[in-house]
Amino acid sequence: MVSFGRRGFVSGLVAGGVGSSFLLERAFAAQKDPRNLDKNPKFIASPFTLGVASGDPEPDGFVIWTRLAPTPLDEAGGMPLKPMYVVWEVAEDEKLTRVVARGQELAHPELAHSVHVEVAGLKADRPYWYRFRVGGYESPIGRGQTLPAPGAQIDRVRFAAAGCQHYEEGYYTAWRAIAQEPVDFVFHYGDYIYEGKDSGPGIKQMNGRPFKVLRRHVGPECYSLDEYRRRYAQYKTDEDLQAAHAATSWFVSFDDHEVDNNWAGDTDQDGTPPDVFLFRRAVAMQAYYEHMPLRRRSLPNGSHMQMYRSARYGNLLNVFVLDTRQYRSDQAYGDKDVAQGKDVWSPQRTMMGKQQEQWLFNGLAQSDTRWNLLAHQVMMLNLAQRHSAQSELTYSMDQWSGYLYSRKRLLDFVQQHCPGNVVNITGDAHRHFAGDLLVNGDDKKPVSVEFLATSITSGSDGVGDNDHFSQSVRQENPWLKATTDKRGYVLCDIDRDHWRGDLKIIDKVMEQNGTLSTYASFVTERGNPGLQRA
Repeated sequence: MVSFGRRGFVSGLVAGGVGSSFLLERAFAAQKDPRNLDKNPKFIASPFTLGVASGDPEPDGFVIWTRLAPTPLDEAGGMPLKPMYVVWEVAEDEKLTRVVARGQELAHPELAHSVHVEVAGLKADRPYWYRFRVGGYESPIGRGQTLPAPGAQIDRVRFAAAGCQHYEEGYYTAWRAIAQEPVDFVFHYGDYIYEGKDSGPGIKQMNGRPFKVLRRHVGPECYSLDEYRRRYAQYKTDEDLQAAHAATSWFVSFDDHEVDNNWAGDTDQDGTPPDVFLFRRAVAMQAYYEHMPLRRRSLPNGSHMQMYRSARYGNLLNVFVLDTRQYRSDQAYGDKDVAQGKDVWSPQRTMMGKQQEQWLFNGLAQSDTRWNLLAHQVMMLNLAQRHSAQSELTYSMDQWSGYLYSRKRLLDFVQQHCPGNVVNITGDAHRHFAGDLLVNGDDKKPVSVEFLATSITSGSDGVGDNDHFSQSVRQENPWLKATTDKRGYVLCDIDRDHWRGDLKIIDKVMEQNGTLSTYASFVTERGNPGLQRA
């Protein structure tokens, strides 16, 4: 998707090799400056305190992002409330000596002085480096990567999946590790921020376990646009998170905490009238867009934001990024962990909504790549647990186990149209899970597999794999291959016939420089779905 506004036109000229000074001058003269333009901005410190990022890559380019905020936790990030130009450039080398695209983009106060440049005209399947300039300051240098051409022969793709990064509950050591992985992209499944208030200096409970808050939130629970903006700014000041953003291009998706815990469609967890809750959802989505490397097609329209989308890695992999929050029905049975009643099978209840489901089915039916990735937010494994030896089996109503009609429709479609080449990558559960996906619990053969990436920090250090929950779910769910309550990420390595997932863990996140290791590795073979130990 190429923008043909003034600066989009300039980027195409320069990237295409026809960017003479004469053409540049004419392009820049094609549109008048805003009347309130700050032509000579001054800052008390570098305005690039929140780092840089790239995302939503395509074969000829990607989005590059930054937000100007010299004092990020202050009102308006310490910025004057006027638009100003930010100069950007993209080069073929990490020292930026071979610049192939440059231009300038307006940073508007209406969008918190964020900048989203849709760079186009680049070569396919290669890295580029970029930076921004304004007011005499330079940003850090970031690295983006274009996609291969749609029909290109691709033999290997590697990516990391991660999310759930509660600022109060640990250091972002896993993001530093991801920044050092040689991956083609990162998928962030959601919970980039947590909307809750400052937990205070005392002891906090997580899954019945006490721990002391490590880094406190600034401010109350987020309801206003300013509060959401400040929360993103606080999270983005973390150097490890900035390093991961600067390392490669990301595909991002929100889950619940970017708005409110376990929200569903137009419903929150507090019983707020839907027409009132949508005001909160609207400002939360604006703040999300302002802080993510997203294309203009994802610019919010009121309380709606277009987030489901696809990408293609040559003839090896189709990526389908799903949205399982905006269109879903409210959770059944008060969103409690309960036995599965008839409501979870109701055709009137949906996880993706009709339009998104049809988009996905059409994409899968037409896919001619070796593999298909469904990148979404919450667990698809229909996971049962017992809270005690005598209690009944219960299931989460916030995951696909609370939407069994939608789950069966999707898995039936996979079985009929693309058996053996669909892998699900999910998150939200604050634990690693790896398992086989069966249409029905008594089926003999899986139709797909799932890797659920644990949290970056949410849940603090965790307790490993010998707690009551781990024992219960392993006993009750024979299709579950592994689970552990530790922090980390999933690293996927895909070739033409095999998909390997490594469950990476950090031993401690409540201390700096925790140790990275691999908890378990599994492989699924194309055409023969099912996880095997690597």
